Amino acid sequence: MAKKTQRKSTFKDKKIRHYFFLNPYEDCAFTKCPQCNAKTKVRNFPLVINIEPQKIFILNKTCKYCVDCDLIITKQTEIEQLLAAAFLKINPEIIGNDYVVMGTLDEEDWRNRGKDNGNPSRVLKEMYVFKDWLDFEVAPAGWYSDQ
Repeated sequence: MAKKTQRKSTFKDKKIRHYFFLNPYEDCAFTKCPQCNAKTKVRNFPLVINIEPQKIFILNKTCKYCVDCDLIITKQTEIEQLLAAAFLKINPEIIGNDYVVMGTLDEEDWRNRGKDNGNPSRVLKEMYVFKDWLDFEVAPAGWYSDQ
């Protein structure tokens, strides 16, 4: 059983799509949706990540996805490892900085990003901000009293 908390999007003028959960748990893969308990699918999403200080990075990442809840689930450790590998040679001082997964891009926009070298203002204009960022607390399996 998972307990849910929400953080609403503050982007009023942006296009919104999908709910998002950054999974901090090493031992939970969420093969079933924590909201509706349906089986999750595996999908690729071009995730738009803002890395401090003001660095926009697009990561095409394989994530768990619940079609019914429109929920994208990805592991925090996987994102951090991929970010570290991407910046190891080109900008190593950015590794370990705070980051926020802000939203997604359409696949067509992601493919066409090379035309203007991934201009950050264009990416932010075309980006879909998440409807909501969700947090789930995993309750260990076992017997619990009703009290």
